[in-house]
Amino acid sequence: MFGFRRDLATLPRWLYLLTIPSLIGGGIGAVLLLHTSTQTFNALVPWLIFGATMLLAFQDAITRQIRGRGGPAFVFTLQFLVSIYGGYFGAGMGILMLAALGFIGLTDLHQMNGLKNLLAICINGVAAIYFAISGAVIWSDAILMAVAAILGGLAGAKIAHRLGRRFVRVAVVAIGLGMTIALLLKR
Repeated sequence: MFGFRRDLATLPRWLYLLTIPSLIGGGIGAVLLLHTSTQTFNALVPWLIFGATMLLAFQDAITRQIRGRGGPAFVFTLQFLVSIYGGYFGAGMGILMLAALGFIGLTDLHQMNGLKNLLAICINGVAAIYFAISGAVIWSDAILMAVAAILGGLAGAKIAHRLGRRFVRVAVVAIGLGMTIALLLKR
């Protein structure tokens, strides 16, 4: 998020209220995850990533169809659903959030990435607290992942600014499709 701070400064302030459904949905998703069997989760994973990737790939066409049809209730409901997904399954959540933010009318990918990262902090934060309280965290792995995520996020913001919005969108869709195929083949 820090890497996109200049882009975030130009967002309408009301969008920061999306932290509320993010916190609630992230908590619900975390509870659902710890009550899902491993077999069910493994079967869902490729389809969750594929769905999020397709939403981002066809975001422009879908946005044209729904733009102006939803007000604040639509925006908050959409973010709530994305947050449940994120609390349940972190991988692909960024793709899904980028698509959802496009649906609500945001077009600047750098602004969208900054807001996505803020909302992801809320979603992952509340989920992590629930997982920790439930004893479902391997702390040595969690610390390593946190450090890598912070460093990757800072580097990713710089790289995204250099490569441009269009390249980033195409790369994210390609990565999402690659992940889907790899996970389907792994089964």
